[in-house]
Amino acid sequence: MTAESPAAAIAPSAKIIAVSCGVGAAACWAVGLVAARHGIAAGLSPADLAFHRFMWSGLILLPLTLRFGLRDLGGAGWGIGIALMVLGGPGLSILSHAGFILAPLGHGAVIQPSVATLGGLVLATLVLHEAVSLARVAGAFTIVAGLVLMGVDALINIGTHALAGDLSFVGAGICWATMLTILRLRRIDSVRATVIISVLSLLIYAPFHAVVFGFRNMAAVGWGENFLQIVVQGILSGPLATFLSAYAASVLGTGRGATFSALVPAFTMLIGVIALGEMPTALQLAGLAVVAIGFRFVMKR
Repeated sequence: MTAESPAAAIAPSAKIIAVSCGVGAAACWAVGLVAARHGIAAGLSPADLAFHRFMWSGLILLPLTLRFGLRDLGGAGWGIGIALMVLGGPGLSILSHAGFILAPLGHGAVIQPSVATLGGLVLATLVLHEAVSLARVAGAFTIVAGLVLMGVDALINIGTHALAGDLSFVGAGICWATMLTILRLRRIDSVRATVIISVLSLLIYAPFHAVVFGFRNMAAVGWGENFLQIVVQGILSGPLATFLSAYAASVLGTGRGATFSALVPAFTMLIGVIALGEMPTALQLAGLAVVAIGFRFVMKR
């Protein structure tokens, strides 16, 4: 008799809930990208969006930090904590949102998660010494082909300046992949990482933003836009998405839980059409399709 796999032993109702949480996390991240694009168009700067993303989530999660232990950040240490804050906090957020100044929503939706996946695969091989299957290598090359299509779209339909925005998205993806590698090396779970990043951003970045950038842009766009960003950036794409993703991974397994990130590009483009009326070009859709195929192979073991 063979032992039943953990995934097979899960009750159908629990699987449905876990899958719904994974899809919900992808939707929250997608809404965050669309809202960021809207905020940039309205007049907020990438630094302002980073403030909204981490100021409010930091306040929400501060009690958990006190429970984990503020002295050593729950065992992670302040050095690792600050590195996580830069790579997964305001630094990542500013790079990610700065791209929307020069490039369209579709580029950010596809390039950031694609580069994060590729970077994670490379770092897993070089740093964590994980074996890489031929399927995952094929998937990586397929994703690169999709990214090339996005670059061609930038040159043909937008102009060379859009490539600078694309490079900003590339930087954000590399930051994310590096942060995830650190988490795996130090065995820090995603929930604890989110708490550390949000609270350190509250304690360090929020005062820095107030002194260096101020609140002139926030005042200019009005309460409506700021409230939108507080809800979407500070709650939906922050603590809520992390909780939903972590729950899905805990029930379905880390590998299956990671597959939901592949939904982010398609969700982002769809929500962008509905909320912003931003129609993707044929090349952007082709790039999305190629990247989706690549994701499918990369997620295989």
